[in-house]
Amino acid sequence: MKRIIYIAAFVALVMAIGGVSCVEDREFILPEQTTPGEDDGKGDEGGTEDDGKGDEGGTTENPPVNNDYPDTSWAAGELDWVFDMNAVPEIHISVTEDEWNTLLKEYDRDSNTAAYIHCDAEFKSKGETHNFVDAGLRLRGNTSRVRPEGNGGEMHKRDNADWHHCHFMLNLRKYQKDDAHELHNVRKLHLKWHKDDRAYCRELYCYDLFRRFGIWTAPYSSYCRLWIHVEGDKEAAYYGVYEMIEAIDDKYVKKRKELFGDHQHNLWKCRWGATLNYNDMNNVSISVDDGSGNNYTYELKSNTENFEAAKEQLREFTKNLTQRTGQDFHDWIASVCDVRLLLRTYAVNVTVGMWDDYWNNCNNYYIYFNSSDKNNYKFFFIPYDYDNTLGTSSNCGVQSDSGRQDPLNWGDTGRNPLIGKLLQYDDYRKIYIEALKELVDPANNLFYYQASIDRINGWHAMIRDYVVNDTEEDCEIKDRPAKWGNIYDYRILDAASSMNFFKVKAETINNL
Repeated sequence: MKRIIYIAAFVALVMAIGGVSCVEDREFILPEQTTPGEDDGKGDEGGTEDDGKGDEGGTTENPPVNNDYPDTSWAAGELDWVFDMNAVPEIHISVTEDEWNTLLKEYDRDSNTAAYIHCDAEFKSKGETHNFVDAGLRLRGNTSRVRPEGNGGEMHKRDNADWHHCHFMLNLRKYQKDDAHELHNVRKLHLKWHKDDRAYCRELYCYDLFRRFGIWTAPYSSYCRLWIHVEGDKEAAYYGVYEMIEAIDDKYVKKRKELFGDHQHNLWKCRWGATLNYNDMNNVSISVDDGSGNNYTYELKSNTENFEAAKEQLREFTKNLTQRTGQDFHDWIASVCDVRLLLRTYAVNVTVGMWDDYWNNCNNYYIYFNSSDKNNYKFFFIPYDYDNTLGTSSNCGVQSDSGRQDPLNWGDTGRNPLIGKLLQYDDYRKIYIEALKELVDPANNLFYYQASIDRINGWHAMIRDYVVNDTEEDCEIKDRPAKWGNIYDYRILDAASSMNFFKVKAETINNL
């Protein structure tokens, strides 16, 4: 099927290119599923050749065409090949014992370390094998950053290691700046374990939904399997099924330069406290990405040599956003922003129940200005970090239930003004509500519960045999939100449940 799809894509190119008590009840463990032709090989057996099983169980349906936004065939053969939701690539990383111990020491020195170590990497998918000598590996994550082996102060225990799931960044071009250190024009892979998501699907589902809905600013993502071999060990440690996510950096912007309008300007990573409220700008940290691992509120990731100008532009944007009112605000925001794209992006954000976001928790997003001019630019909002979704709810901000929270009052507009101010205008509010209802309309097979369950079950069929791993963590797929959440009853795969998140959210939206 994929071969047919690839051929069709090539021909087209040639023809001119989501109040219930928190009840801890019996664990619902998903039943075993088999796919015709699969063997019983387990993912913790070691690095075997890619047997193509990733092509069997996954959904092969194409995202519906959204004619409101530019064609995304620019990704064909590059991002689409690397981040293929119908495949489960193998990533094998090899490091010397000295380099691995350096990584452990760096974590003990500073758990937020952004220090890289040297490694070799092998990427295997769909019959292709790519080898990268002298790549870079580092730890990732904010509150989720974990030591990959043992406890503080311990060095590597050869053939007796206590492995831990953690997030990594694999930078193929960190030390060798040549085309041979790129994977189909991709140079960085964010390797993320399914922290707090025992259903092994939440974040990937969200990014997939963004793409199906025509939101081209969302990063690409897919599954993968990860091994790490420390020199001297008899076997590689199998870390299990990971998420593989496109890095949001200057390369991400450059790949979309025709859509952004320019790729050489100001990309900001925005962490907790990034309200875009001008009244806060003297009380937050604004800096370039200096490689220190410090968590700045606004961190400039590109065009860093022009930091002062970028900072002034950011401050001026927040001043206009905060202080303009009435028709003046309405017209100004339309002049600096694709309002429809922004509101449709945020409709997906709210539909999947992303409460740890900009509007509710001033957290987890990127922004890009396609010019360095202080006043003349286009502003883009980039969605990011979607593991706390689909029923993983929390008492946070104005929220206590991510399924039933009013989509028109998702956060505190007085604190985080961008979206709430837009929704004060009838024409902008109409765009947002229509997008919400388009997402939950059964006819569109986007967020509709049965289409979503089928999609996730297809992915689970690909990865089920591979989740058992050498960390002995997260070795079962379970239909449960994170245990620390405030509503433990939400389900995503039980269509009969009154707490099926897709159904609850759809009802909330349809009541608007």
